Amino acid sequence: MNRRQTFLISVFLVIVVTVFTGGQLRASDADSVTIFLVRHAEKTIEKPDPGLTQAGLARAVDLATVLRDAGIEHILSSDYRRARDTVIPLAEKLGISIEIYDPRNLPGLVTRLAELGGRILVVGHSNTTPAVAELLGGDPGSPMDEAEHDRLYVLSMGIDGSVSTVLMRYGAH
Repeated sequence: MNRRQTFLISVFLVIVVTVFTGGQLRASDADSVTIFLVRHAEKTIEKPDPGLTQAGLARAVDLATVLRDAGIEHILSSDYRRARDTVIPLAEKLGISIEIYDPRNLPGLVTRLAELGGRILVVGHSNTTPAVAELLGGDPGSPMDEAEHDRLYVLSMGIDGSVSTVLMRYGAH
């Protein structure tokens, strides 16, 4: 995927998120919670804590491009290098620190997300990302394949407890 295609997809995503959230991209809307969920980008084969491949680093930059105008206020990552490296470009672009969570305690993560509110990006793993979507009341979709790194969930939570899920793709496939 070339830069122009990535840019067009980014613009499309921002438009969809804007429409999906009623045109409100204000992070200050206390009644609105939007959670973006992604799996870490492509990892190397090194052990025990692999970083990202060149394709993974490019995907991390694509994620930063796609979400740069989405009003992200908080970024949470598991404490694995591949997960942290996936969100570093966006965190740096937005000037937001990355909060670490324990991927073995997903109910604790969901509690933390409720405490934070606003617009939140969470990066996890193939087994945790769909599980978090489901714990939040969203649609987890099909099981995540080990080679799948482009799934982007957008969960919008209404003040009435309703949850809407939009499943998107980003970066090169």
